[in-house]
Amino acid sequence: MLKRVFCIGETLIDFIPVQKEKSLKEVTSFERVAGGAPMNVAIAIAKYGGNSVMLTKIANDSFGDYLVDVLEENGVDTSYIIRCNEGETGLAFVSVDKLGDRDFSFYRKNSADLLLLPNEVKVEWFDKGDLLHFCSVDLVESSMKQTHIKVIDSFQKIGGIVSFDPNVRLPLWPDKESCRRTILDFLPLADIVKVSDEELFFITNIKEEREAINSLFAGNVKVVVYTKGKDGAIVYLKNGEQFEDKGFKVTVSDTTGAGDAFIGGFLSELLSIDISSDNLCQKVSEHHQQLLTFANASGALTASVKGAIHAAPGKQHIVNFIDTQRGGLA
Repeated sequence: MLKRVFCIGETLIDFIPVQKEKSLKEVTSFERVAGGAPMNVAIAIAKYGGNSVMLTKIANDSFGDYLVDVLEENGVDTSYIIRCNEGETGLAFVSVDKLGDRDFSFYRKNSADLLLLPNEVKVEWFDKGDLLHFCSVDLVESSMKQTHIKVIDSFQKIGGIVSFDPNVRLPLWPDKESCRRTILDFLPLADIVKVSDEELFFITNIKEEREAINSLFAGNVKVVVYTKGKDGAIVYLKNGEQFEDKGFKVTVSDTTGAGDAFIGGFLSELLSIDISSDNLCQKVSEHHQQLLTFANASGALTASVKGAIHAAPGKQHIVNFIDTQRGGLA
């Protein structure tokens, strides 16, 4: 059976500044690139040889046409996307500081992806061997939030694996607490949770790192992937095991999409393993080095170039990078 990763959520246009190390109010010109965390993950998985599906609603406007073109050019299945006239394509303007970190300004109050209705998604689309990946941006009060609930429930009923990257974007929420509360509501519904060191305290409100990590093992959560930027990542399992990879040192150009490339790499490698919801911890334990090394290399290479989608390297590029740095993928 062909395993797929369904990526549900936003597709949007990122406007990346041509001038670096300036605030948004100082930037005078931008470059248009396709973006949105679920879209970035879908493209990364497809570039790495996996089968990914984009599950969203996209506006019938020129930007929407561009987003569909980019998805198809990168090998993502777009046959489940619904086009609409009611909304517009969301926009995000980004500034990048001296360290390659970003500041966002969003324009997406009537974004088409938020209009995807639960009855527009069919449960028979999903098979037991499939994975689902979602983030928090489209969990604001909308039709799309209700669609997430339906899709997640469908995956749970068929025994599919659910992955959640909170990917916190506070400017999109009415207030910090509504964002945090929603993340905590959805977190126990996932089998795999990816969280960054920048997000951990915000989500858990716990200062001690290991205690905060342990608090994430609620509900269905079996695997927590904790990313630490240039310092690599640690995978924690519900049974108490943990495995660390120190990551790769690169010159950072732009961190846009690096976290998406990381989790895309992690999920694409999971697709190559005979996993199920029942044996997830066992398989991650057995293949932790492969999973973390590939994911860290994917994130590092993406951070070393500008932009998210265009920055995502192909699988052979990552394999060659790992060969050069470490002598091969374990």
